[in-house]
Amino acid sequence: MTVTHHVRVHRSDENLAREDQLAWKIAEVAADPVEVEQPVVDMIINRIIDNASVAAASLTRAPINAARAQAFSHPVSTGGAGANLFGAALDHRTSPEWAAWANGVAVRELDYHDTFLAAEYSHPGDNIPPILAVAQHVGADGRALVRGIATGYEIQMDLVRAICLHKHKIDHVAHLGPSAAAGIGTLLGLDVETIYQAVGQGLHTTTATRQSRKGEISTWKAHAPAFAGKMAVEAVDRAMRGQTSPAPIYEGEDGVIAWMLDGKDAAYEVPLPAAGEPKRAILDSYTKEHSAEYQAQAWIDLARKLGTENPSLRDPANIEAIVLHTSHHTHYVIGSGANDPQKYDPTASRETLDHSIPYIFAVALQDGGWHHVDSYAPSRAGRADTVALWHKITTAEDAEWTRRYHSEDPDVKAFGGRVEFRLTDGTTVIDEIAVADAHPLGARPFARDNYIAKFRLLAEPVLEPAEIERFLELVQRLPELTAAEVAELSIVAKPGLLESADAPKGLF
Repeated sequence: MTVTHHVRVHRSDENLAREDQLAWKIAEVAADPVEVEQPVVDMIINRIIDNASVAAASLTRAPINAARAQAFSHPVSTGGAGANLFGAALDHRTSPEWAAWANGVAVRELDYHDTFLAAEYSHPGDNIPPILAVAQHVGADGRALVRGIATGYEIQMDLVRAICLHKHKIDHVAHLGPSAAAGIGTLLGLDVETIYQAVGQGLHTTTATRQSRKGEISTWKAHAPAFAGKMAVEAVDRAMRGQTSPAPIYEGEDGVIAWMLDGKDAAYEVPLPAAGEPKRAILDSYTKEHSAEYQAQAWIDLARKLGTENPSLRDPANIEAIVLHTSHHTHYVIGSGANDPQKYDPTASRETLDHSIPYIFAVALQDGGWHHVDSYAPSRAGRADTVALWHKITTAEDAEWTRRYHSEDPDVKAFGGRVEFRLTDGTTVIDEIAVADAHPLGARPFARDNYIAKFRLLAEPVLEPAEIERFLELVQRLPELTAAEVAELSIVAKPGLLESADAPKGLF
């Protein structure tokens, strides 16, 4: 059973009891000793594989090189054995907050792991790096790790269901700081009071503007969730030492809702599991077949279908205009409604092209597919026929697709839309798609074999065959793993690979 909590701003003189505060309710869910159900365990395994896949594909990219160099500039802290970094030797460790940082950047860099979209956006797999880092540091076993990750997904996704951040230009990782702190609290078996303080700090330190996802998108896009995970680890450490947090962090008259979100007269209805209710939220999330913004996934599938069936649609000479009729979010965030010239700029960064549905649709239409490296190459973005086609593509908000985007009914909820080609000969081509092929309701839903295939595809260039098999064998026994085995739940790059990557110098 789900309990819906009415959350509103309270004046200071109302003296809102902490037991009635949202942060306390979150902490109660995190401290609940309820067991994790088998379908949730299976999906957690899938998502750890998924995270390792996208981390492997990004091991030598510049943001990961920088984050890894920063992390390894810090020794293992005194309270435990430290944590692993993706790609590095298993016995080369760093302090858990820095492991959360570096691994969080690696997971997020290619925009290629799981997603959940509701009132807000989210990539709930971002919870895994900080929770796993702490598990390795303290010597937790696989069962404890599963419990912590289940909580991280549950809390972030429940906040995402209820509280819109982007309307107020607050970055979506503001829901990740509290969820990762709560997940770490579950992992460690902390009491409600301690988790409550950590959740408050997790939110207080991770509210930032969405400029990181606007205009010419910088490398900070990958660092933002990693920073939230690092802050969550530090918040838990402070709370365990008896340090307290601003409260009520959500409901206070100078709190987040009053001044960053809907204002002093606002109210939200936040769903959380009742006491004793299993945490099942992860089952409502979905991963990506393609390395692009989730709202582009279905459009890539439709574009490759149309281009394959009708190759003449790939030639800009045949096209007068292409209009993608879609949801409010897609139109204004990755479509022409964003009014960002960079979304049509052939020299734009990979991060910007990743958030341009006109570009993505043009390339997928012409190429009949999508590649996590080749589709973003400057030579690909600058191809004359692609630029000509790309500049004929616009988006338009459609009320019905917006309604479906926001629907709580999984059979109705959709992230696609309807495309209309107006051809130079006066004819039109119209088609539509509701969800990506890999979505649970799509043409080819992702299952364990697909997660493993994605891992093999992305890992083979950078991991030895034996290392691929070692990781896959280990992760699929997750709930049975000993603490020593959890300490090896990482991937080790081929000899010399990381050494060949540029390791920039900084302050540390």
